[in-house]
Amino acid sequence: MMSEGFAAFALRARESGITDPALVSAFEKAGRAHFVDAAHRDQVWSPRCFPIACGETLESPDFQIALLSKLDLEPGQRVLEIGAGSGFCTAVLAAQADKLLSIERYRTLAASAGEQIKRLGLDNHVIIRHGSAFEALEREEGPFDRIVIWASFDQLPGHLAGWLSGGGVAVVAIGAADELQTVARLEKIGSRFERTDFAQARMQPLAEQKAQYL
Repeated sequence: MMSEGFAAFALRARESGITDPALVSAFEKAGRAHFVDAAHRDQVWSPRCFPIACGETLESPDFQIALLSKLDLEPGQRVLEIGAGSGFCTAVLAAQADKLLSIERYRTLAASAGEQIKRLGLDNHVIIRHGSAFEALEREEGPFDRIVIWASFDQLPGHLAGWLSGGGVAVVAIGAADELQTVARLEKIGSRFERTDFAQARMQPLAEQKAQYL
């Protein structure tokens, strides 16, 4: 039975214009309560963030679905996620993607996210790799049809063009680390990006190296 918290979340998503039933269903099936401490499970669908290991944060479900909806993910596509975090959005993406590579700079988070993916039976087409986006990608693994990055860039990242296939879509936050950033949908058309700004956020800058101790 659908919980009251999830029903309220689904209603907020619909009111914001998100009507993709497959995406909303993937949020429910991932079992968000498994990705937070027990103390937060009663509020897990509320529009707020929750602390996770390594000093990181599980973004609010409203923010997460707003970003993931802009990917327009279709069956059979190859997806790159940078910043697995708890693994919740990894699980949501895995429900729709044909192949998914998720990179996480913290070893602790990469391991726990991998356990969640295995719990859900999604590990046959999902790879969670400990490393940085600049070190962990193998040349033969790209390009990808969809990319979502849970971190920010000071300016439009030029190397996305090499990671993304023609007609592919990336979602990324752009702006200074100490300012409110703009979240943009970038569609690769030929050698350029068609940019559509759709939200604001405060995300940490993308780290160039993996964490050494956590």
